[in-house]
Amino acid sequence: MSIIECNHCHLSFDEKIMIKENDLNFCCGGCQNVYHILKSENLDSFYEKLGNKTLSAPLQVSNDDLVKFDSENFLKNYTTITKDGFTQIDLILEGIHCAACVWLNEKILYDTKGIIEANINFTTNKARVVFNSEILKLSEIIKKIRSIGYNAYAYDSSVADKQASKAKQDYFVRIMVAVVCTMNIMMLSVAKYTGFFTGMSPEVKDMIHFAEFLLTTPVLFFSGFVFYKGAYFGIKNRMVNMDLLVSTGATMTYIYSLTILFGAKGESYFDSVSMIVTFVLVGKYLEVIGKKSAVDTLDKIKSTLPLEAIVISKDGKKETKALNMIRIGDIIELKIGEKVPVDGKIIFGNASFDESSLTGESIPVYKKVGDSLFSGTVILDSLIHFEVTKDFKNSTFSSIVTLLEDSLNSKPKIQTLANKLSRGFSLIILSIAFITFLVWYYLGLDLGFYFEGTNQFERSFITAVSVVVIACPCALALATPMASLVGISELAKKSLLFKEAKYIETLANADIVVFDKTGTLTKGELEVSNINLFKDDEKSLNLLYSLLDSSNHPVSIAVKKYIKEKYKVTQLVLEDVKNIEAKGLSARYGKDEILGGNEALLKEFEVDLNIELNSKTTQYLFAINKKIIATFELKDELKDDVKELIDYLKSQNIESVMLTGDNSFVASDVANKLGIENYRAALSPKDKADFINEQKNNGKIVVMVGDGVNDSVALSFSDVAIAMGNSADISMMVSDVVLLSSKLKSLKDAFIISKKTYKHIKQNLGFSLVYNAVTIPLAMAGLVIPLFAALSMSLSSLVVVLNSLRIKVR
Repeated sequence: MSIIECNHCHLSFDEKIMIKENDLNFCCGGCQNVYHILKSENLDSFYEKLGNKTLSAPLQVSNDDLVKFDSENFLKNYTTITKDGFTQIDLILEGIHCAACVWLNEKILYDTKGIIEANINFTTNKARVVFNSEILKLSEIIKKIRSIGYNAYAYDSSVADKQASKAKQDYFVRIMVAVVCTMNIMMLSVAKYTGFFTGMSPEVKDMIHFAEFLLTTPVLFFSGFVFYKGAYFGIKNRMVNMDLLVSTGATMTYIYSLTILFGAKGESYFDSVSMIVTFVLVGKYLEVIGKKSAVDTLDKIKSTLPLEAIVISKDGKKETKALNMIRIGDIIELKIGEKVPVDGKIIFGNASFDESSLTGESIPVYKKVGDSLFSGTVILDSLIHFEVTKDFKNSTFSSIVTLLEDSLNSKPKIQTLANKLSRGFSLIILSIAFITFLVWYYLGLDLGFYFEGTNQFERSFITAVSVVVIACPCALALATPMASLVGISELAKKSLLFKEAKYIETLANADIVVFDKTGTLTKGELEVSNINLFKDDEKSLNLLYSLLDSSNHPVSIAVKKYIKEKYKVTQLVLEDVKNIEAKGLSARYGKDEILGGNEALLKEFEVDLNIELNSKTTQYLFAINKKIIATFELKDELKDDVKELIDYLKSQNIESVMLTGDNSFVASDVANKLGIENYRAALSPKDKADFINEQKNNGKIVVMVGDGVNDSVALSFSDVAIAMGNSADISMMVSDVVLLSSKLKSLKDAFIISKKTYKHIKQNLGFSLVYNAVTIPLAMAGLVIPLFAALSMSLSSLVVVLNSLRIKVR
């Protein structure tokens, strides 16, 4: 029987079953098809990257289900639209075996017309694909992946929860086995070490060795399987990781102890094997618990929303629908004590709402017809009907959960450095251990206090094992993710949503914080303090009201509210409405030219300003056909906690800068009250962005805080963009951090927790490096046995975990 290798998967089979094609051999039609696809796409360098590794046969998946990937419901549930207008989806890939598989899938996706971005995470097999849906269908992407022997399905966060629960249960069972066996081994070890000093017959010692062997074997090969698995995948991907160090140290000690069991002279170290595995497994379990805790936090948040809502049809019939079946425009009935399931606008009734789940503010908010509702809030005292303005997927509460999921999955820049350190560190340690063995063996060293009666090989071997075990970089690898995990959780409790964990690091190192004025430093609740009407006929007031209704700017809203309360007005349909950046609006009504905004707007349109203006207040000027019809003076109060925030930033040597489109007199008045030395007035959105770019070019780390549409450009240019909870949708989209509360105390909390988290990350990394610098030489000198090495290494991981938990302490 002749065994030959398949040219695609490199698996060997009987020649009789192979598909022959000239000089090529394939074990099945799938391998043959994939081989030719790679050749035709010029992707045959995949086989160079694969090397001598083998693959499973290509997955045989039917394409009959492709139509579902293009259905409206599927796309609504699993895809999102990026700010550039492209479609984004997260996929789980089946069949990924190694780095070559990742390379192949990314390569063939990037070479597909219509795909903008394709990134695959090897550890999770999760792919984020961004594509142009006008050029490419999702079903075509799935078909392309399947054509090269892999499969893909949409990522569902519930799958992550199941995986986290399964991992936690698996570790718990393995730890229980390890702990029970290790406790019994330690009792035997007490007898063995006592006999070492008081005398013990060889027969009794052999029985103890054999009992330790029976108890250690399941600890090493069942409980310790996770380390062998991790080491295998590390080697397969040409990485020396901590799992390789643990499995190498434990296995070497186990094999040496077996030689003692079967007749060689010396002492066995089965107890050290079980302790190494048990202690390190406990450290791993703490990490798994941390990840599961994060998933549980998300589940707890999700579980607070109802699963369904009462929808009122056009004919007045009421029907209960699942949240994902609710559509924009549906009318929903909400009763006392119920949670708002999706975002909407009240069309009937009025009530008080508890918005503490979003803003942290415990005082109920009164809302009436026309006011907006946010998912996750609770109605307290009445029955209302509201019209849905956002579907479940895009509602406030769902967006918060998505942000938390993304932030928990992301990594700070410093973690990338730590991961690189731990990978290189592991290879160095194996080299040091090997050199230690050679030095001890060939120089005949005998320095250790516990080596009496042992031979030279045993002394050298055990010393090398101690080096491997004590230097396991668990603490180094845990240093950043544990602190980041706790930090993100604490920030979420303070109603602070970080879209990615890396912004914790950036915020902690910020040099400048740039503030918008209206709605950020001030309450944004402008009130008309003085009015001059030069023409109060019905038509003029109707035109004024209609122009104001075309803007969401706080000044326009305040004047509109005043006009509506004081006068009886009618909405008119205006033409050619234009937004003039940082100045106001222009429009036409028939032959009439209408202007509404600040002094700069009227000057731009050459309106004769033949009136005296109060430059110390915010002005709104209204003109028809280049004649001023009305002027309004508005005042805005500072937020209660803004001075506290500015003083805190000063204490941290962070410069505060105010950029505003308002006039210089108003800007100087606010800046003087707050002690802000650097401020700019009468700026356009482009001016704000240019200022931020200038600071960044000077090497400064710039944080921008804003809340309006006019802030969106500046926010997009900053290192960290922070949007207030009442921000416009576009500001929320370009922001990196969202303050669900409009109170600036939460921004102060963001800086405090970020700095604290970053400080603890550096402490963890510093401790890990100092620990290794001290303990590795001790182990090389033979002053640490493997048992104590395992205990020491595990305690170092515990120190990192406990130090990270200190972020929670107030």
